[in-house]
Amino acid sequence: MKKFAKYVTLVLSLFVGIGALVGGICMIVKPDGSLLQMQSLLEKFQVLPFSEYLFKDYLFSGIALIIVNGITNIIASYLIIKNKKIGYILGFTFGITLMLWITIQFFLFGFPFIDIFYFIIGLMQFVFGFIAYVRYKQSRFEFKKNEYQNIGTDPTKLVVFFSRHGYTKKIAYEKANSINANILELKTKEKTDGNLGFWWCGRFSMHKWPMELESYSIDFNIVKEFIIVTPIWDFGICAPIRQFLIDNRSRINNPEYILVHFMNAKFEFVANEMDEILNTTHKRFTSIRSHYGKFKEIK
Repeated sequence: MKKFAKYVTLVLSLFVGIGALVGGICMIVKPDGSLLQMQSLLEKFQVLPFSEYLFKDYLFSGIALIIVNGITNIIASYLIIKNKKIGYILGFTFGITLMLWITIQFFLFGFPFIDIFYFIIGLMQFVFGFIAYVRYKQSRFEFKKNEYQNIGTDPTKLVVFFSRHGYTKKIAYEKANSINANILELKTKEKTDGNLGFWWCGRFSMHKWPMELESYSIDFNIVKEFIIVTPIWDFGICAPIRQFLIDNRSRINNPEYILVHFMNAKFEFVANEMDEILNTTHKRFTSIRSHYGKFKEIK
């Protein structure tokens, strides 16, 4: 999806940039608008501020079009080709700029097809540019297991987690490493990776469904302390962790919870729901905000 979003954003940015350059040059070469057959539209600009100075002809409009939608989108296209983060940011930002530009034209000219078309182009540029930006940020996240040397030295402690992108996995490994615990990564039989996996997981979380897990092994006679690390899906427990809690509701007492999410919220109600499923009371829980691998504990 990252490559697809990248290429769509690139094509749209080039399309808008080149079109704006051509249109702006036509306005500068023929300020009366004759090259674009826009002579009759000039009078509609008179409702705008400073129209007596700026809109006697299309010269100012042409220059503004080149600067606002032309050069900017060409620069964004170049940066996207170079796979620079700022390119994706500019890509979706200039989608917003185009929509604002067209909104002004809606005010002036009504809703002609060409303006509706370009508004949709701006909307697509914003959506796909933002997706490309998010995917870029996710692709830059690094996780190295060999950095955690203390895991597994205390078999009485177990960290259980599920992770799609690796953010929750990193938190789980850091916790296990700090207390010398064993670690168990849950695997599910459902599709959870990629964009299709995102929507499929959203369906489960929306209905608060558990998700069937692949087999795992825990020696409950040895493990005395459970730390359960879950990402927040749709303001709730992720489906694989929900399944794990249901399967082991009579075997886990006074666990510790670590909740990983994208928001500035503590999600204490999620910890309480986990207690209800296990019919126990947690001894502590930690809420951690994750912004593409940058973590902050929410107090």
